[in-house]
Amino acid sequence: MRRAVDLRLYAVLDPALIGERDPVRLLEAVCRGGATLVQLRDKRYGARAAIALARRLKEVAARFGVPLVVNDRVDVALAVEAFGVHLGEEDMEPQDARRLLGDGPRIGVTVHLPEEARRVDALVVDYAGVGPVFPTRSKQQAVPILGVEGLARLVGELRRHAPGLPVCAISGITPDNAAACIAAGCDGVAVIQALFAAPDPERAARALRRTVEEALERGRSGA
Repeated sequence: MRRAVDLRLYAVLDPALIGERDPVRLLEAVCRGGATLVQLRDKRYGARAAIALARRLKEVAARFGVPLVVNDRVDVALAVEAFGVHLGEEDMEPQDARRLLGDGPRIGVTVHLPEEARRVDALVVDYAGVGPVFPTRSKQQAVPILGVEGLARLVGELRRHAPGLPVCAISGITPDNAAACIAAGCDGVAVIQALFAAPDPERAARALRRTVEEALERGRSGA
C-alpha cells in the first residue's frame, strides 16, 4: 500500500517566480518552518536542468523528512526517484502516469470542476488539489475562482466520489485565509507566493503551519 500523503503545508516552488533568490536555500527555510510536502513546479527548464534541480531539492527536503513531488514531468520524477508527480488538466492522464511510475510513487491531480472531481479514480490517484480558491499572481487562471463556498462544494463532491482521498486547497492561500480552507473540508493548503515570496520564508511557513494545525484541531473537536 502506498504511504499516505501529508498535505498540511504543501509548499510549491516555482523557479520562475523567485527572481535571483536561491531555490535550494528557500526550500531549506520552508522545510525548517514546517512544510510537510514540497513540489518543484518548473515550466522553464529542459529535462537535464530540471533533473539536476530536482535532485538538489530532494536532497535538501530529505534532511527534514519532507517528500518531494514534481509537477507535470513524469520523466523527471522517475529520474530522481521522487515521492510522486502532480498532474494538471493538460498533463498526462493519471492512469497513463501510473503505468509508467508503477505502484510506489504518489500521483496528485488538480480539480477545478465537479465533473473533474467525479473522474478521480482513488485507486490511481493519491491526493487532489482543489482550486483556484482565491486570485493569485503566480498563475493565469483559465477557470472561475471558487471562493470558500465553491471550495466546500467541490470538496464535498470529491468526498462523495472518493471517500478518504486527501485534499488540499490551491491558489492564493495565505495565513489570513488558510483556516477557512480547512473549515471547508480540506486536509491542508498548497502555497507558492505566501511562502517563497515572503521576506522570511521560514517564519512564513511556521505561521501557515500553525494556522492549519489550529484549524484542523478545531475541526476535530467540533469547535
